[in-house]
Amino acid sequence: MRLNSIKPAEGARHANKRVGRGIGSGLGKTAGRGHKGQKSRAGGFHKVGFEGGQMPIYRRLPKRGFVSLTNHRNVEVRLYELNALPVDEVDLLVLKQAGLIAADALSAKVIFSGEISRKVILKGVGATKGAKAAIEAAGGSVAVSVAV
Repeated sequence: MRLNSIKPAEGARHANKRVGRGIGSGLGKTAGRGHKGQKSRAGGFHKVGFEGGQMPIYRRLPKRGFVSLTNHRNVEVRLYELNALPVDEVDLLVLKQAGLIAADALSAKVIFSGEISRKVILKGVGATKGAKAAIEAAGGSVAVSVAV
């Protein structure tokens, strides 16, 4: 097999529309471009958002706020999920290996949801006030983490 001979299976691809190939094709004469005007001509396109010289809407409207690109990589873990873990010392790596958080997660925070009935030591993982109180009540501890 050669890379230049690889083709899709028979019938797997539609044939391209052949425009400007006569009246019988249904796309003859103007080739589906209509009559006259900038868009009917060769090279007659302009950038996305162009409004004919009028100030485009993306420049007329005020810009507000900020969307963090790493926000979805800061994840939450529930108390009852910690309770099901087989280990006592919990850090980011343990949570990733257990499949509780995504492999590309940057930080994790334990939230107060459900119950915890065993001793758990959190290292490098944040916790809310309620979650911290519940973990300490069960005999565990929360090490102060910097990246939360």
